[in-house]
Amino acid sequence: MLDQVTALRYLDPLRAGGSVPGVVETDDLGTYVVKFTGAAQGPKALVAEVVVGELARRLGLRVPPLVVVDFDPAVAAHEPDPEIQDILRASGGANLGMDLLPGARDFRPGMVDVDPLEAGRVVWLDAFTGNVDRTVHNPNLMVWHGRLWLIDNGAGLIFHHRWSAASAALFKPYPMNAHALGASGPDLAAADAELAPLVTEELLREVVGLVPDAWLADEPGFDSVADLREAYVAHLAARAARSSAWLPARFASAQELRAAEERKAAETAAGRPAWLKQVPNRHGLAQVEADWSRHIG
Repeated sequence: MLDQVTALRYLDPLRAGGSVPGVVETDDLGTYVVKFTGAAQGPKALVAEVVVGELARRLGLRVPPLVVVDFDPAVAAHEPDPEIQDILRASGGANLGMDLLPGARDFRPGMVDVDPLEAGRVVWLDAFTGNVDRTVHNPNLMVWHGRLWLIDNGAGLIFHHRWSAASAALFKPYPMNAHALGASGPDLAAADAELAPLVTEELLREVVGLVPDAWLADEPGFDSVADLREAYVAHLAARAARSSAWLPARFASAQELRAAEERKAAETAAGRPAWLKQVPNRHGLAQVEADWSRHIG
């Protein structure tokens, strides 16, 4: 089981994404970034954080320690934002904490040397779990003590948001051309040869078993939490066995990414009302709008 701690003090919300996690101090003297069950994405984002994060750890990638945080909304009674209070009041009980890495910085290309095999491992994991939220614009990677750390894996396991269509997505390739590590020359062949054989049913059963029952309860189409856990195992094991079907084929160059951004900016500008097109913005209104959209999730 994941370690379980109790929240003692709610420090600050993190407004960088739609889930609005919070920085929380706990009774083990730790400080964690906590994702709440009452956030817009709900418990499924927490399920993905556990399964993807703990799988990554067992495959040799660096993920901050995860804990289950018992949260009483009363410890955050001082939070003045009513929308955040709504999330906190809906999140009593078990939530997910990720160890805060003091002094860590958001990854940017060129910040540290990332060898092709490490890049390949990260891309392989993201392609395997369907995590399309590790892009050049939103890397969800931190640099701490000169090394890469994976954070924010809750966008993975896309299939579990609609189990009735999960079989149709079993071998689906997900777009990875704008992956944050695409410029590092990911060695996907080497990563696949190394990692795919390690993803056994036994390993998957171990990581899925770390998810608290409460986050899996009452899933339509399943008679029990145990049945749902086995569905995760079966889906992921079958996907690992057919990696050739979903491995990314190529990554966009810097020029291609820039061209795509310019096309998107032009489309955004064309869709604005005439009065807004006249608003001056020396930084580029389209980029500001794009940045704002990313930050609000």
